[in-house]
Amino acid sequence: MTVANKDLSLSGNSLSKIVDDISKVKVLVVGDLILDRYIWGGVERISPEAPVPVVNVRKIEDRMGGAGNVVANLTSLGAEVSVCGYIGDDEEGKTLLKMFEEQGVNREGVVIDPMRPTTLKTRVIAQAQQVVRVDRELSDPPGEAVCEGLAAVFDVHLEKADVVIVSDYGKGTVSKALLRKVTSAINEGRLSHEGRRVILDPHPKNHQFYSHFSVVKPNRKEAEAASGISITDDESALSAAASLKDKWKCGCVLITMAEKGALVYIDKENNAFIGTEALEVFDVSGAGDTVTAVFSAALAAGADYFEAANLANIAAGIVVSEVGTVPVDVDELRKRLKA
Repeated sequence: MTVANKDLSLSGNSLSKIVDDISKVKVLVVGDLILDRYIWGGVERISPEAPVPVVNVRKIEDRMGGAGNVVANLTSLGAEVSVCGYIGDDEEGKTLLKMFEEQGVNREGVVIDPMRPTTLKTRVIAQAQQVVRVDRELSDPPGEAVCEGLAAVFDVHLEKADVVIVSDYGKGTVSKALLRKVTSAINEGRLSHEGRRVILDPHPKNHQFYSHFSVVKPNRKEAEAASGISITDDESALSAAASLKDKWKCGCVLITMAEKGALVYIDKENNAFIGTEALEVFDVSGAGDTVTAVFSAALAAGADYFEAANLANIAAGIVVSEVGTVPVDVDELRKRLKA
């Protein structure tokens, strides 16, 4: 299997036009909603109680994480966004709702489940280094009635979207009930490879349940686990992508490979490797969400798979230069496209 010779030498003007057109796109995001909390501070001594650093807190900051980070990237690009997912009946859930409201996100699809907490990831950072992360979560799906309720809410909002993103972090939102609803929409022609596309950011917990998505976007580790093929070079990456396309019966496989860039695989004659665009890497947290958001929105704005992946890769190169999960800065993106 060899790499097809794709011409990826797109002009900055072409990609800038795609960015402009994203502002006309309506996106539905369904997935695990997470509140990312950052505790920023400094370390000057080691605790006398245990061999751990003592962090003097200087700032506490909340950001949208998980599928929420996909939403943040989309709103930063100017897209019109609706979101579906679970939160708990708690302060963290209220914080997420407020963030959605402030960014003009349609939050009617957010379901409050009083039986489970809002997923919270707390990171303690000192001298630009993560000291520890503390997670509070329940990863099993909610009860059947709640899952069916969210699936029904998703179905209602589907009709208003140009593209659908399923962001699976393995926290229970992407349940069998939701996947059945997605499959039904595909079978009915409401979602398709060439019309209203549905893009999946997968999680190992549900690999056996995915089928017929327009695009599936695993990272290298996820692609290796799902295909059973160790990715060590271009040939093995292509073999893994071909195996996943056959396994998941999707239109396109997009494998993100950190510093190696990404592989876009449609079939053995239509595929391309896209080199990394990072200038300096501080933190890869959330970079996959940026790729998912930009790639999906670009497709809905009229880009082909290769144009969309190229733009998404440039955007990811911007966010990894920041600490923590941050959405792509659209002004910085435009600047990079003109460089």
